[in-house]
Amino acid sequence: MPHSSESTAVIYSGGLDSYTVLHRALREGLNVHALSFDYGQRHRRELDVATHVCQALSLPHQVVDIRAIHGLMDSSALTNSQYDIPSDDYASETLAATVVPNRNMVLLSLAIANAVNIGATRVDYGAHGGDHVLYPDCRPAFVDAMNQVAGIANFTPVTIHAPYLYASKADIVRDGLAMGLDYAHTWTCYEGKTLACGVCGSCRERLAAFAQNSVQDPLPYALSSPGNS
Repeated sequence: MPHSSESTAVIYSGGLDSYTVLHRALREGLNVHALSFDYGQRHRRELDVATHVCQALSLPHQVVDIRAIHGLMDSSALTNSQYDIPSDDYASETLAATVVPNRNMVLLSLAIANAVNIGATRVDYGAHGGDHVLYPDCRPAFVDAMNQVAGIANFTPVTIHAPYLYASKADIVRDGLAMGLDYAHTWTCYEGKTLACGVCGSCRERLAAFAQNSVQDPLPYALSSPGNS
């Protein structure tokens, strides 16, 4: 593995996408500083998974508590337990309930600030093509605009690196499997219970990605769903 003096701040949720992005950066030989954000999400279990992975890899890792902003962005089923998590295909209009207002702009802004603070030249983040339908802040136009801002907002320019911006979830899994990654060390389910539910949009998309690669998802599931029979 090559070594570099260049550093990157990786937005690392503990999910499948950011887990793969984290390992891509490591394989580039970058000095990786992992950032996880507690914004009041119901699936906080992903933060525990992220902490475990970073400890195992001996990586610098900060879990940033931004729950104070919860009241500003609590209209989503991901942050407000009064709303049910939709159990439907990922592209369904019902899953608009999982949109957290402006989440990625908030997280990227904090990650850019951290990158400048630690002398990193890059912020890595796991937006991918499958997110484009539902999430405006995962689309290329948003990433391009944020990249322009990141280049002028500080005396030291920072680049936003989204390696899977035009890739599918199946592409990400394929890339990770080629790197030998163990996806048992990730968490995807929006419910955040002891076992992944297997029926929420996030679980369905994950299971479909493994099925498209003809590989069994290593996570156990509470309920059977398409791709997990």
